[in-house]
Amino acid sequence: MAIGIVALHHVNIRVPKALEEATKHFYQNVIGLTAIDKPAESQQRGGAWFDCGTVQVHLSLADGEENDASKRHIGYQVQDLTEAENALREAGVAIIADAQPVAGWRRFYVRDPGGNLLEIAQPI
Repeated sequence: MAIGIVALHHVNIRVPKALEEATKHFYQNVIGLTAIDKPAESQQRGGAWFDCGTVQVHLSLADGEENDASKRHIGYQVQDLTEAENALREAGVAIIADAQPVAGWRRFYVRDPGGNLLEIAQPI
């Protein structure tokens, strides 16, 4: 039974409160997403929202949660994978090699300050 989904609106990631500022900096200044205003009723909870084309990335706070072992991830398509990798390395972000290549794509992974896994990919 289909439920009538017409688009992906947002992806929510969670980080410990202690990593909120570092993670905001990462998504806005390292990754390059544009911060957007959260609704007034959501602002007191902290975190941030970012614009990513037709999809939003929502950053929520959760004390004590660790994401280091998780393979759950957000996939970002980039125009130039080599440029993206160089920029991330220059920002001090560790690059995780693609251990399971997929035909038609070049990709690697990184983790944000909260441990969330990000796939950075370019179609071949």
